[in-house]
Amino acid sequence: MIEKSFVMMKPDAVSRRLMGPILSRFEEKGLKIVALKLRTVDEELAKDHYGEHSDKPFFDGLIKYITSYPVLTMVIEGDEAISVIRKMVGSTNPKEAAVGTIRGDYGLDTGRNIIHASDAPGSAKREIALFFDEDEICDYSMFDEPWVYE
Repeated sequence: MIEKSFVMMKPDAVSRRLMGPILSRFEEKGLKIVALKLRTVDEELAKDHYGEHSDKPFFDGLIKYITSYPVLTMVIEGDEAISVIRKMVGSTNPKEAAVGTIRGDYGLDTGRNIIHASDAPGSAKREIALFFDEDEICDYSMFDEPWVYE
């Protein structure tokens, strides 16, 4: 089933110049980038996005971190994209993330874990709507789709 997922390269990924290598992983997998935006996140948007963590002790630090530097936000599409991307991203704690995953290869600390990816269809829909207008999401076919999908 073709799905859309929200993915955000966090400030540490942007500041460490990892946008290209990480973006390449998604494209090399055969996933389709249908929206892409480099932006700063204001406090209100950050609190909306991370609202489920508002009662946790790390919430204020998370909001300060995510608003501290630009992030790269994306909508990525593909067959079962949400679960495929979550596997590519790896465990939340980079020390526990498998080598070969984005967090396993580029991260060392949970508080600086490089990337966010939607965990379910409902959160993907909510997160995409927070960061993108519908007219910012492109609908197109890739010439190599017959080689990616059976």
